Amino acid sequence: MRLLGLDFGSTTSSMMLAEVHIGRHSLNGRMGFSEPTILQQTTPVFTPFDGKTLDQQAMASLLDQWLQDADWNPSQQAAGAALITGLAARADNAHALSQAIRQRIGNSLIAVADDPGLESWLAFMGSCATLSRAHPQRAVINMDIGGGTTNPAKGVNGQVTDCGCFYIGARHLMFQPGTYQLTACSHFGSLLLQYLRIHKSPGQTLTDANIHALVTFCVTALESIAMGDMSFFQRSPFHQRLMQMPFSHDMERGTHPLISFSGGVGELIYRYRHGFDWPTRTLYGDLGIDLAKAIVASPVLSADLSHPPEHAGRATVMGLTLHSSDVSGSSLYLSDPGLLPLNDLPIIARLSAGASPADWQRAVTLAKGSRQGACIGIENSHDLTASDIKQLGQTLGFVLNGTEYPLDQPLVLLLDTNLGKTLGQYITDWGKQPRSLFVIDEIPVRDARFVQIGRSHQHIVPVSFFGMN
Repeated sequence: MRLLGLDFGSTTSSMMLAEVHIGRHSLNGRMGFSEPTILQQTTPVFTPFDGKTLDQQAMASLLDQWLQDADWNPSQQAAGAALITGLAARADNAHALSQAIRQRIGNSLIAVADDPGLESWLAFMGSCATLSRAHPQRAVINMDIGGGTTNPAKGVNGQVTDCGCFYIGARHLMFQPGTYQLTACSHFGSLLLQYLRIHKSPGQTLTDANIHALVTFCVTALESIAMGDMSFFQRSPFHQRLMQMPFSHDMERGTHPLISFSGGVGELIYRYRHGFDWPTRTLYGDLGIDLAKAIVASPVLSADLSHPPEHAGRATVMGLTLHSSDVSGSSLYLSDPGLLPLNDLPIIARLSAGASPADWQRAVTLAKGSRQGACIGIENSHDLTASDIKQLGQTLGFVLNGTEYPLDQPLVLLLDTNLGKTLGQYITDWGKQPRSLFVIDEIPVRDARFVQIGRSHQHIVPVSFFGMN
């Protein structure tokens, strides 16, 4: 199976293509992907803008060139994701780019135009999941700092527990490279200049004192994010507007999380730590270099720079390609494989396998309201006996009939053990109820809002999550 990742951010865009084999892991017996082989990894290019909108023609040409170089064939079995983030996601025509992606890569992959929780999760997984597993007793906070946003995520032993998103980035103010002559401002960049009483407009040059004030504000915000202190973002209406998704993670008394960085700013930080000189002033036409220097000078933010993540600058596209999808087990129940893929199904509930009939009725009633289909996650099924599975299946069958859930309306059940086929047979009374039912097994249910089920391949399916909470 091929895995594709497309990342369109405020500053740069990139693509990665990998190939994996599917089989059972020797240790836990689960179906999964082998160690990936990277087939193609593009050099990041500046995201093409036309003023404050995306340059659609340039974007289309970029997409076509990448897919041609990758020898992409939509009929191939594939999984992965495309993500449009930061200032690119805020562009008026971001939806047109999302549509262009879907037209080229098909509906079996995600094309999301602004999903801050997913971006934070992916950056953590692509950057420092290995680092986190190497320090299993210590929380790790990854701060993915790009041109438009900072996306923090906290994880323990490789598992993400908290995500956030803030409009703190390097590219809200644009400069003539090599100078502090202002060439453009984003909406948030203009607001920041007003808040700091820096009365400058495009064409004018900022002073060193102006730059110091701007960078100090950003670093203070980043320190607050790293410590989970959201009071900074309540100081004024402007501060509140900077918080797209809060990150008030819990910290155990007496402990300090290990802080890592990814994104363009993260790449600058670790290049410097590895002995490279800082690039010349505003070489990339933004505040990224100044911000990276200030982070290195911050005692709070620089405490753990001796523990570099596995990937820094390309964390999001790495996470998109290698971690956006899981693969089901082979004992799943598919009422009609020809109906796949199923796209953008809301996960309306996550219930224990031992939930009461009343809980199931409430969940199925909610699912009934989603005409394109819905998903329910079933957790804690590892200790179910054969009798328990039969009881659960009969309960669900009874609830589906009692709520008059439409026979042709898709319902996906995600199960964390390899009991999918058996459960599906009990729910449908061994095929007597011809429901549009899909019981996908051996899938750990992530804390997400939507799921996408790919096409069946040798009786397994790829499963992608997005809308991370």
